[in-house]
Amino acid sequence: MKKSSHLRLCRTLPPVRSALLIFMLVSGVSGTAFGDAGHDHGNEPPVVANPNAPKRLPDGSVFLPKLSQRQLGVRTVLAESQSLPQTWQWVGKVVMDPNAGGKVQPTIDGRIEAGPGGLPVLGQTVRKGEVLARVSPIANPIERAEQNAQAAELRANLEIAKKQLTRLQELEGSVPRKEIEAAQAEVRSLGERLAAVAGSLSNAEALVAPVSGVIATSSVVAGQVVEAREVLFEIVDPARLQVEAIAHDAAQAQGVAHASASVDGGRTAFPLAWVGASRALREQSLPVLFRTVEGKAPPLAVGQPLQVIVQTREQISGVPVPAAALVKNPANQEIVWVHTSAERFVPRTVRHHPLDGATVSVTDGLTSGDRVVVQGAPLVNQVR
Repeated sequence: MKKSSHLRLCRTLPPVRSALLIFMLVSGVSGTAFGDAGHDHGNEPPVVANPNAPKRLPDGSVFLPKLSQRQLGVRTVLAESQSLPQTWQWVGKVVMDPNAGGKVQPTIDGRIEAGPGGLPVLGQTVRKGEVLARVSPIANPIERAEQNAQAAELRANLEIAKKQLTRLQELEGSVPRKEIEAAQAEVRSLGERLAAVAGSLSNAEALVAPVSGVIATSSVVAGQVVEAREVLFEIVDPARLQVEAIAHDAAQAQGVAHASASVDGGRTAFPLAWVGASRALREQSLPVLFRTVEGKAPPLAVGQPLQVIVQTREQISGVPVPAAALVKNPANQEIVWVHTSAERFVPRTVRHHPLDGATVSVTDGLTSGDRVVVQGAPLVNQVR
């Protein structure tokens, strides 16, 4: 449009509209808007949220379609209130059975020498009475000099006694028989004393296995100098181990009906057999002893920490659910997820007690008939 045409158009319009039209013409504004570089989306369709996607609802529950439930492997069980035993949870550790394990310690100071089959290594099976190593005695120069002097004195006395015995034997018949026998006894005594003193300077002490089992600890190498009563080897029987737990109250150790232990936070539990409880406190707690049931315990190591669950004869009311059903909410509270409808899950805050190594007893927060998520609960808990 030419400039004269613009002016004629402005004269025919009201004053306000004329001013607006002039501003648009001068600033070059047209009726079509263009986006800046990088903001032109072309003909892309608008993004629409999937209404069937898993999501957390405003009331805290979770919407989870059937397809997502199958993909996450969600499984539920029907809650049922039952009469369950009162339980206690103790901290324990694996210890060796004193009748099936032992320690090897020297009685003298000395230097380690390998046995007939070499020095045993960790995990090696040994038999009772087998020579594991030898300890060659060592002595300081003063002790060695005293022993050499004592051996020399005994050697001289033995020579004199032998000559005395020879003279008495030549006079046999003219001297009493008892003098000859006394001389013979003196010769034998001096010979044995000399052998004992000489042997103390060179004889090595044999370290033998006190029981049959497996080498659990070994802290020696050939040529190592060790002290008397130092623990060099520990031998255990893996099939006969014990578990020592700590009861915080002496009353908790009364009326124990069943016990189990777990090493992986409750996912794998194995039974324990009751042995007994101490009658003396140790650091304000009462030691309690169990033994593993042969063939039902996983591989264990001496000193390994355990979680011990003890069931008493006292009964309480609760809902048993697997420990895997428990998860934590953002407030760090223990919750379970309840399947209330086909695609809706609701969190329930619960109170519980351990029932065994893999099951807990929910005493508050669930009622009979609730369908509790027992598999896939952590995945449901992660939906946002």
